[in-house]
Amino acid sequence: MSVDALPASTPTRLLIGGEWIQTATGLNVINPATYGTLAEIGNATVEDGIAAVDSAYEAFQTWSLTPARYRAEILRKAFEIMTAEIEDCARLIALENGKAWSDAMGESLYAAEFFRWFSEEASRVEGGFRYSPSGDKTIITDHRPMGVAYMITPWNFPAAMITRKIAPALAAGCTAVLKPPSETPLTALWIGEILQRAGVPAGVVNIVTTAKSGPISSAILADPRVATLSFTGSTYVGKLLLEQTAQRVLPSSMELGGNAPFLVLEGADVDKAVAGAMVAKMRNGGAACTAANRFYVHESLSAEFTTKFEAALRGLKIGPGIDQSNNLGAMVSENERNKIVELIDQARSEGGTVTEAGNAPTDGAFVAPHLVSGIEHGSILTRTEVFGPVVPIVTVGSTEEAIKMANDTEYGLMSYVFAKDNGEGIHVARKMQSGMVAINRGIASDPAAPFGGMKESGLGREGGFAGIHEFLEKQYFAVEL
Repeated sequence: MSVDALPASTPTRLLIGGEWIQTATGLNVINPATYGTLAEIGNATVEDGIAAVDSAYEAFQTWSLTPARYRAEILRKAFEIMTAEIEDCARLIALENGKAWSDAMGESLYAAEFFRWFSEEASRVEGGFRYSPSGDKTIITDHRPMGVAYMITPWNFPAAMITRKIAPALAAGCTAVLKPPSETPLTALWIGEILQRAGVPAGVVNIVTTAKSGPISSAILADPRVATLSFTGSTYVGKLLLEQTAQRVLPSSMELGGNAPFLVLEGADVDKAVAGAMVAKMRNGGAACTAANRFYVHESLSAEFTTKFEAALRGLKIGPGIDQSNNLGAMVSENERNKIVELIDQARSEGGTVTEAGNAPTDGAFVAPHLVSGIEHGSILTRTEVFGPVVPIVTVGSTEEAIKMANDTEYGLMSYVFAKDNGEGIHVARKMQSGMVAINRGIASDPAAPFGGMKESGLGREGGFAGIHEFLEKQYFAVEL
């Protein structure tokens, strides 16, 4: 197999109504490590998007009535197929996204787990039965699938962001129209093929790839047959979508931007904090909404933490993600690379001390890790979500100061707290204005946990017991019993 070769089972056309549809024009998928073309995929029109809604709506009439156990067994089969072919998934992610092989494998395994988790949750949705306080009736609460779910996913986790949405939707009895990003569509199409082999009926899952995201999304969201929107992406785009969904009062789940603070408090174990920072910051090359974005380090530990973190960063081998010996891959595109470089230049112009902690290849969308010290809270790097390997370090004099700075943002998705012990960590975590807090560890995501944020970081939760309820309507029956 050549370096850029795709797995043999990778589709490149639209998936509508159980058929792989050829489009009049195509889109090239680029390998950001080489700028070479990986494949040409379908370029859907607005008409294709509505055709996908047609298929999903028709399929919903029967899929919504299937027994929960039936849906569960299909999702379990999808988990088994995906796990058996996990290296194919990782290969696609490494090629089209650019991330290192270890990150691609980690994401692939994480993504597969959503099929397993929601296969188990499908038959565990609880209702309610109780007598009213007045005694005049019985209150019965039930849940029913919403209907057609429109899903928009980002490029940074091309497998996990899909399974985290599709798995609970299918478990709930909904059908789906998925629009993946044009940067990383191949992983999405591969997952669609996995679901077909697992036995998902025609029309239950539809996938449209396109260069016309705005017009297609507007047309789909305006369609009265679409019952809910699940979106992962920037807060800016999320707000635009919410303006559209407001016109129909359409239920929406939004996993939006982040600006995660990483606190290293007085008395913390520096070695443990550095190890946690390597995961929190460098997983996926920093291109994660949960990535540590701002480091607030107590003045008693700042010099030691910075020195040891720089040494750890210098130990990373940078190169194409498909090469399993590399620890840090390419950014997803030249455009994303240039955004990161521009932010580094702005931080330098603000007086930050910039240290390049490694050597990146000159060909491809690579960026070496950069440490930026000597900056103040409120500088460009503490106000901007940097989707790359850039580490701004702010020295603080107290825990209270660190908490105040950490919460001084419109975002509230993820926080990291490294304290002298877990007791202090939990005490501080309760003061953090974020939906998730990792305490003395560098990662928190888990299919069994509710993922989501506060403030402008989103609405609703994905994963855990809450994830399936994003695709269910609660219904109340008043009965004289």
